[in-house]
Amino acid sequence: MAPHSSRPSGGLLTRIGGLGRGLLDLVYPPRCPGCARVGELFCEKCRSSVRPYPIATCPRCGRGQAARSLCAACAAEPARIDGICPATIYTHPMREAIQSYKYANVRDLAGLLAQWLVAAWHAHDIAADVIVPVPLHARREAERGYNQAELLARELSRQVGVPTAPRELVRTVRTRPQVGLTRAERQRNIAGAFQCTDKVPGLRIVLVDDVCTTGATLESCAAALKDRGAATVVGLTVARPGWSDLSGSETALTWA
Repeated sequence: MAPHSSRPSGGLLTRIGGLGRGLLDLVYPPRCPGCARVGELFCEKCRSSVRPYPIATCPRCGRGQAARSLCAACAAEPARIDGICPATIYTHPMREAIQSYKYANVRDLAGLLAQWLVAAWHAHDIAADVIVPVPLHARREAERGYNQAELLARELSRQVGVPTAPRELVRTVRTRPQVGLTRAERQRNIAGAFQCTDKVPGLRIVLVDDVCTTGATLESCAAALKDRGAATVVGLTVARPGWSDLSGSETALTWA
């Protein structure tokens, strides 16, 4: 559920412009999403308590492994995504930070959240030709006023020196929200929802998003890009819930 916010919508602020957003900050000063400290966008104490996602995991499902390699279940199941690299575990205070960023129009958090993407980029020694944000449907982006993944991709691009292609993918179907759906439901919900707008022959592509849960969205995006010639597609997300077996039920995600 999106957190309550008395701030105007992203779409309204886009129309108001930068001056309006600056005045809004005077009336509604930033508040740390982790501890509610006024005047802090995301305080140092809360940032220091964010849990990094372990490197030694299955690069597709996130199951803990002795080394970063496909688990037996994922190795037996073909996929279009070449790997998923979450930066942090989706738990307090990162969970609240992303919810504020995504649903409460605290878009200034993009720069701070992107720092974890940069750290994961280097930790996984990622090499890429282009960074592509996971798109929102046009109507949803108009309602929100921004695509949270695109803002993250811009910040990441600036820091790692790899260009972005924010319009390389489009979301052609306005799917229902993924929250609360089982893994199978997520896969059905998102299948065929994305289209690559141009040929991308031989390109190494990094897909950027705020949160990955089962990987269904990244898999659908990767399929669209691979169908247009991409050589590799790797997902890079700010956070992912800790691993648990999602097959057959809506088991809560936990990190063992």
